Amino acid sequence: MSPPILIFLSPLLLVLELVQLVLAERYLGVKQIERGFDPRTQEMSEGLAFCWSVGILTHWVWMVTLLPLRFGTGQVVCMLVTSMIGYAIRRGCALKWVLVTLTLEGAIRVGMHISLLSLAWKLL
Repeated sequence: MSPPILIFLSPLLLVLELVQLVLAERYLGVKQIERGFDPRTQEMSEGLAFCWSVGILTHWVWMVTLLPLRFGTGQVVCMLVTSMIGYAIRRGCALKWVLVTLTLEGAIRVGMHISLLSLAWKLL
């Protein structure tokens, strides 16, 4: 059995995940929290908001598309559940916990991407 071709998008999505973590730190970082500044009330540049949204949507479409292929199902389900739970927590928590939640979410998804890539590597 060879890995599905969609798995090879994982490195790109892994990079997007890491960029998202950096952007989250920039916009929701400790310095912002210490100042009492809530960046959620400020507008993000249109280009950045578009790229961020497309990255998130691409990641979701990729995960849902991988489910019926029966490759790395555990990792994909873990990423989907982590994203859903993280979103639910972020919607209702205080600003200082948003960064913590985003970081934990990102770390889990990064780990699952690495696991998927190692699984694909073993099958090559």
